[in-house]
Amino acid sequence: MAQADIALIGLAVMGQNLILNMNDHGFVVCAFNRTVSKVDEFLANEAKGTKVVGAHSLEEMVSKLKKPRRIILLVKAGQAVDDFITKLRRCQDLKAKGILFVGSGVSGGEDGARYGPSLMPGGNKEAWPHIKAIFQGIAAKVGTGEPCCDWVGDEGAGHFVKMVHNGIEYGDMQLICEAYHLMKDVLGMEHKEMAKAFEEWNKTELDSFLIEITANILRFQDTDGKHLLPKIRDSAGQKGTGKWTAISALEYGVPVTLIGEAVFARCLSSLKDERIQAGQKLKGPQKVQFEGDKKSFLEDIRKALYASKIISYAQGFMLLRQAATEFGWTLNYGGIALMWRGGCIIRSVFLGKIKDAFDRNPGLQNLLLDDFFKSAVENCQDSWRRAVSTGVQTGIPMPCFTTALSFYDGYRHEMLPANLIQAQRDYFGAHTYELSNKPGQFIHTNWTGHGGSVSSSSYNA
Repeated sequence: MAQADIALIGLAVMGQNLILNMNDHGFVVCAFNRTVSKVDEFLANEAKGTKVVGAHSLEEMVSKLKKPRRIILLVKAGQAVDDFITKLRRCQDLKAKGILFVGSGVSGGEDGARYGPSLMPGGNKEAWPHIKAIFQGIAAKVGTGEPCCDWVGDEGAGHFVKMVHNGIEYGDMQLICEAYHLMKDVLGMEHKEMAKAFEEWNKTELDSFLIEITANILRFQDTDGKHLLPKIRDSAGQKGTGKWTAISALEYGVPVTLIGEAVFARCLSSLKDERIQAGQKLKGPQKVQFEGDKKSFLEDIRKALYASKIISYAQGFMLLRQAATEFGWTLNYGGIALMWRGGCIIRSVFLGKIKDAFDRNPGLQNLLLDDFFKSAVENCQDSWRRAVSTGVQTGIPMPCFTTALSFYDGYRHEMLPANLIQAQRDYFGAHTYELSNKPGQFIHTNWTGHGGSVSSSSYNA
């Protein structure tokens, strides 16, 4: 008997929590898992007393679904996804075009999945009316109840937006780490002081989930009454989403430098054994006591973090804009910012400001050109430069603070030294160059007097 509104395949952490979330919102869900015993375990434990139904085969699952049949696949990317799609096609005995495929980003971790994630669906738009009520019903809500879920765009737009979200998350986390490093090693702050600082920052423009949990982490004590954080090995793991964002940025020629540096910072952290050896051999600057005003330098760090964060999001939206051009997507940038306002890991008050910027100007070329963000960066600029130069003088690595500042300075320079690069390329490889007063005309110069006049053909790699 077909009684389920939707089926979900994949009973790992996210799958189980999404099912329970949908159940809370009055939807009947059919649960299925490749290892079928997991279905019975789930029904007997976490889903006990709910309306969730189980299936022990794909055939049974399909028979329990109301038409049009809605199925969420929440299995590991790669082979498992392909296998299931093949099976489902066989199961329904339909041609491939009979399945309306939606790829949706889900963010918010375990807690978000259970109580309201950020959902980023994209793909076949015909599917949207059939899943909209469920998706928007279970999504996180912000403001006056707006769901952190809307249609993103065609094909892989949903997953691309989620990937950029994760890249920005890498950047946010690394920026917070650099602020923590400066507090700890330049200002010599104790854990309790640092926790209090982050708690205070969370009442400012930096109000966000990651700042909030950082304060909690800094305050957390182990069973022996000592702080847990210093005991944790400083070697960061990664699942690849930040790396994919950086690879896409390189592929489409977008300078998403901050996310790239955040990924490399994790790679460098994982060379722990090598760093232990290097630390014994490589000297940094002489350790000196901080002489300045601690309170004002702490505010410099906060402003450096805020300005760098603005740069990171500006770069992330540059990548979304370029992807939209590449794939012919029509992306609603303000809507994407709203989807990230709640439920997800990068959720913050700041995202509301991005939505406002795109509401003011839907064709906004770059966030930095919006009046709000332009004046925010200008207001932070002196502090940002002080924090970076003090960090450099004391030998603290700040890959993301520094790359953000370099990007800002590069972006606002009408003239960059790339004319020299073009001259060098033409000198050694006859790659040609354009003159400032005649763009579009490619010229080759015989720089040495014994080179030929033949130039290499131009192409973009």
